[in-house]
Amino acid sequence: MRLSGNRGDIVSDPNAENRVSLQVRVGDLKLRNPLIAASGTVGFGHELLRYITAEDLGGIVGKAVTLLPRAGNPPPRLAETPAGMLNAIGLQNPGLQVFLDRELPHMLTYDTAVIANVAGSTAEDYLTVCRALADSGLMAVELNLSCPNVDAGRLPFGTDPHVVEKLTRAAKAALGDIPLWVKLTPNVTDIAILAQAAEAGGADAVSAINTLRGMMIDIRTRRPVLRNNTGGLSGPAILPVALCMVQQIYQAIKIPVIGGGGIRTAEDVLAFMIAGASAVQIGTATLLNPTAIRRIRLELEEYMLENGLTDLNDLVGSLELWN
Repeated sequence: MRLSGNRGDIVSDPNAENRVSLQVRVGDLKLRNPLIAASGTVGFGHELLRYITAEDLGGIVGKAVTLLPRAGNPPPRLAETPAGMLNAIGLQNPGLQVFLDRELPHMLTYDTAVIANVAGSTAEDYLTVCRALADSGLMAVELNLSCPNVDAGRLPFGTDPHVVEKLTRAAKAALGDIPLWVKLTPNVTDIAILAQAAEAGGADAVSAINTLRGMMIDIRTRRPVLRNNTGGLSGPAILPVALCMVQQIYQAIKIPVIGGGGIRTAEDVLAFMIAGASAVQIGTATLLNPTAIRRIRLELEEYMLENGLTDLNDLVGSLELWN
């Protein structure tokens, strides 16, 4: 492995991909590699695919889709923080019908696993969208029960284990044979309880973590930096929290965990897998550099070659805690 160019891009052995496989399993779903573009950071995919190819990805999760169009929160709705980013976009999206008519057909042409992220203000909103996606050709649907920057709906759904179980069961029935992933909020005392509730409701996997609720204050105006007052914190600052929660979830359930939170390097990916993640989602890193996932893929290939690894799946849950 060597560095080339002013940006420090990694140039890998061109034959490396022929000698190693990055394929992973998330339940019955096989992914080309463990690197999934996270919802909310890559639109519906075509923006990201201007910079990398589908072959760099294990999958892509589109922007959250709600029953009706959403304009999102008023600006300012993004703020840089030490080692991270605070966002309060507010689930801006064109709504279900436009997604079905315009975005989904394009997404289904991508040569990678395509996952839809579903959000709503009421349980019936979630279920209506899920029913509409039942025969869509999607590889999975991610139920967004954890967005911390929208006033109505999602956070109460995501913090009550009884509601999580009930809504998961109803969404699973609405989707038919499409695998259901449930995205969990970290803004609780014990995230493992929510994971167990999702598993009890029939989820095929859980995603963790979403952003942590936070605030930045402008000391000159004495007002929050974000017009929404609070937003979701992402980026490297949350990585240790995310690793800890993924490990807790892995110990508590039998279904797969898709990890995420602050991933920037292959080492971060490997740490999540050792903690118990079968695959990972990468978000903020792609906002900073849209080629980040390609770089991480090349780093993973090089790591496997240098360490004689033949199967990334063997790493999942291999963490050995100190006594």
